[in-house]
Amino acid sequence: MAPTLRVLVRPFEGFERALQQQIDAFEDDHDVTVKRDHRPLPEIHADFIEDGGLADADYDVFVCLSDWIPEVAERGLVAPLDGRLTADPPAGYPEGWAESMRSLMAYEGTTYGIPYHDGPEIFHYREDLFESAVEQRRFREAHGRPLHVPKTWEEFLDVAEFFTRPDEDLYGTVVAALPDGHNNVYDFLIQLWSRGGRVFDEEMNPAFHDETGVEALRFYRDLIHEHKVVPPEAVEMESVEAGEFYAEGKAAMMWNWAGFGALAEAPDSAVHGRTNYGLIPRADSPAGEHTSLTVNYGTTIPSAAPHPDLAYEFLRHLATPEMDKVTTVEGGSGTRTSTWTDPEIVGDQSFYSMVTEINTGPVNTMPKLPQFTAFNDALNEAVKRVVVERSAEPAEALADAAEEVALLLE
Repeated sequence: MAPTLRVLVRPFEGFERALQQQIDAFEDDHDVTVKRDHRPLPEIHADFIEDGGLADADYDVFVCLSDWIPEVAERGLVAPLDGRLTADPPAGYPEGWAESMRSLMAYEGTTYGIPYHDGPEIFHYREDLFESAVEQRRFREAHGRPLHVPKTWEEFLDVAEFFTRPDEDLYGTVVAALPDGHNNVYDFLIQLWSRGGRVFDEEMNPAFHDETGVEALRFYRDLIHEHKVVPPEAVEMESVEAGEFYAEGKAAMMWNWAGFGALAEAPDSAVHGRTNYGLIPRADSPAGEHTSLTVNYGTTIPSAAPHPDLAYEFLRHLATPEMDKVTTVEGGSGTRTSTWTDPEIVGDQSFYSMVTEINTGPVNTMPKLPQFTAFNDALNEAVKRVVVERSAEPAEALADAAEEVALLLE
């Protein structure tokens, strides 16, 4: 009887379409059946990582969020891949991937996964609005200067206020502020880093609660509640819903994952052919810098996998240039540099030029902590209290989070 490989992965239409094509191709060449099991991210973490269920489950492949790599490595839930990668590497490994991609799948010098789907976050904007002669004239009359794609957060706010027209179903920007520990935390950190702030100091003491951090969280909150350049329902939006909001033509700008450019450039998108990409704004100060954040999902082999050798064959299959391109074409974001520079891909999805620029240069990542989930929960709670519940001021919420994180790392 042919063996069955089981794959644990989050739900996402891009993953589902791509994986099915990739599975069909693998089954054509191997005497095997591959089954997908899509579980929500919180459920995956709670049941299979926090409770250690991955050690008892019969999954052969786990598509793991890079933020979780230190935790699953420390707990021995996934197998090291260095020996296999040396003896029988995927085509073009390691040179076929940017170092920023590979490093996210490693912890303390050991590699645990192969990149499958990646960020980073980039700036998306409605090129048609910025190039409109009517909008240019109106903006100049209001501000005494030309309308251009904002380089600083101060310029961003001016432009966002200008384009916020709820009666026309248009907002200046959209964010994903749902307190799910995902984009709400990433959004705060992008605001922090773009102002020159740090998550930790040189001794790994929390630093995100200093004056720069307070300014960053206050600005994020005020976009929604004071300046009202964000739809009020953004406090209930996660990243995909924010990307869909932009693709429906309801926001002039957003910073979000590069892959949501595929939604904007889909033929049925309201902004098809009318969107462009750039660097995320920075603070207008000497410390301010254009920054980004990248995470990825990588294919790993659980330590308890029933068929580890066959599972590795499947990982190598997914990592080929052909299959990486399938990931991209079907709505995910491939991780190979050959995909990022493929003329067909770049012609259809121009945001890949920004992906290449950001991922091959300095790019921020989440701290590699075995206690990552508890650290992330502390930041999530702080952002929720300030942005969603409005029950605390930024300084208080961040100080509480910093105290919690300091105790966590003792």
